[in-house]
Amino acid sequence: MNKVTMLLSALLLTGSIASAKTLVTVNGKAITQQDVDTELMNATQGRFNQVPADRQAAFRQQVLQQLIGKELIYNDAKKSGIINSKEYKSEYKKLEQRMKKELAIQVWQKKLLDSIKISNKELKDYYNKNKEEFNEKESVHARHILVKAEDEAKKIIAQLKSLSGEKLKEKFIELAKKESTGPSGPKGGDLGYFSKGQMVPAFNDKVFSMKKGEVTLKPVKTQFGYHVIYVEDKKPSMTRSFDEVKAFIEQRLKMEKFKAVMKKKMDALQKKAAIK
Repeated sequence: MNKVTMLLSALLLTGSIASAKTLVTVNGKAITQQDVDTELMNATQGRFNQVPADRQAAFRQQVLQQLIGKELIYNDAKKSGIINSKEYKSEYKKLEQRMKKELAIQVWQKKLLDSIKISNKELKDYYNKNKEEFNEKESVHARHILVKAEDEAKKIIAQLKSLSGEKLKEKFIELAKKESTGPSGPKGGDLGYFSKGQMVPAFNDKVFSMKKGEVTLKPVKTQFGYHVIYVEDKKPSMTRSFDEVKAFIEQRLKMEKFKAVMKKKMDALQKKAAIK
């Protein structure tokens, strides 16, 4: 993503979700939701919306902790007298000049972006011509317990097969944390959602033949060992509706138009400029 796209993506997001809500205060200094959102956009190059939904909350918390850390260091720097040093003042002047230029560019670009409008017809035309883009494959949310020996897997199944509903899920998570040798063990064996073909064949075939809330009654053997599988949820294949993706399409088309307008303006400005 080039700098212009990154910049405008950030402006789009912060303009729509930014909030002055105070999350924490550090020695009297407020850190707001807007501060966190802006930092998230910088960290993801304007692509925070592409971060998996189940990871967004943890990512936000991580960024908040980083902002708290920065504020603590800044407070200590002030106490040490750094902001009165010649080095600090010299670097501050340089930064101030760069920031003036960057801010002027940002405001200019945002004004240009805000002037671009996308009609409802354009949105619907894009949706109808690109429906395959919004297809979602059948997916499964599964957990598994991985062990080395078949007998170990059978003993685990024996503890689960008489259970159902929440009791089955709770017991499965407990056993996964205790018995699983796989990397997902500490998370209760959670593999998240995945579609067909993402797992090894034997695992894939079994898990997609199961129903929601079921556990395997026989161990599933793969090259990794023996698996006990629990299906937490299933989602059928589907095409997301126009209303669901309308905002996404609008942002995409707006950015495409913006790039075209920017290129035209840059060409015109370069022709007029004295570049040697």
